[in-house]
Amino acid sequence: MAKQTTVRLPEDLADQVEAVARAQGISVNQLIIGALHVEIDRMKNDTEFRSRVKRLVERDQRILDRLAE
Repeated sequence: MAKQTTVRLPEDLADQVEAVARAQGISVNQLIIGALHVEIDRMKNDTEFRSRVKRLVERDQRILDRLAE
């Protein structure tokens, strides 16, 4: 199941996205999804990012534990 969202792009960036998608023979939607996959994979391999995520998860867990008392 797909979730729909709205992204507001500066006009110049939107023009570039449309041109790249046309040149690749894909939709703007496909181009954006592909770019997001690439960025997420890049972040997963970034040790600093993973450390920040771990700290956030630990903090959230402490908050949830307090709420469950």
